[in-house]
Amino acid sequence: MAEIIQRDGTWTFDGDALRLVPGRDKNVGVLRKSLGELTIPLGALAGISFEHGKKSGRLRLRLRDGADPLLHATGGRLADASDPYQLTVDSDRYGVAEYFVDEIRNALLLDEVPATAVDRYLLPGPAVPLSVSAGDGTASFDGERVRLEWNWKTEEAKSAAGARTLALADIQAVEWQPSVGLENGHLRFTVRGAPTKAPPKYDPNSIELWGFKKDPLMALVAAAVQARLPHPSAPPSADTPAQRLAPTGVDHDALLRRLRELGDLRKAGVLTEEEFTLAKQAILRDM
Repeated sequence: MAEIIQRDGTWTFDGDALRLVPGRDKNVGVLRKSLGELTIPLGALAGISFEHGKKSGRLRLRLRDGADPLLHATGGRLADASDPYQLTVDSDRYGVAEYFVDEIRNALLLDEVPATAVDRYLLPGPAVPLSVSAGDGTASFDGERVRLEWNWKTEEAKSAAGARTLALADIQAVEWQPSVGLENGHLRFTVRGAPTKAPPKYDPNSIELWGFKKDPLMALVAAAVQARLPHPSAPPSADTPAQRLAPTGVDHDALLRRLRELGDLRKAGVLTEEEFTLAKQAILRDM
């Protein structure tokens, strides 16, 4: 086992998975603290690097494209303080960091983990239900519906119709964009049958973000929704987590493994109760 403990957080590798625990340092962003402990399976990693600096260095993980709904929803736009996949390392711990890198790289080689993209999410995304208030509104998600509620700072043209509820089945895409310079950010949902070209300030399917402390938390909502949308690279027959785990002529032991996987995904919030029940029934029929 390899472990590195820093003010920024603690990373532990047991040969099969990497456990990331955020630290309590003031430089750790609110998004990382809210995400809490993350477990990254070895198969989700594409690589790791260590960058030296005069006073401190930085460990960086690279995940396989399509493995993490958080990275997909944020499109690589997370600031360093919000990025859970990097760790600041004090100069006196450079030797430990280099050993840590070697251990993970050796494991990737021994397990022959490809660095190629994947067609399903290997991480479950943030747990639900969750609710975040920032910018001109509040976004809540219970695993099946997104609810957008407005505050006193919302433009009247958007708030006049009242709170908005979006069924997950009607959501085609979700995007989180941070505020950069004079440009405001947003959390935007693309809804089936209701396309809009309006800016987030006036779009009833968007929350406008102005660059305040809680803005990154809207990325949690985006990632939780993204984890339950069809994977962009998934084949047509595997649009949902439940469908991906449905049996396809496998043996009895494999069916039992799939049942355990289903239970884990339900506990992690990836599967709704309905998806879990449907997939479980399909497996039991084959048993």
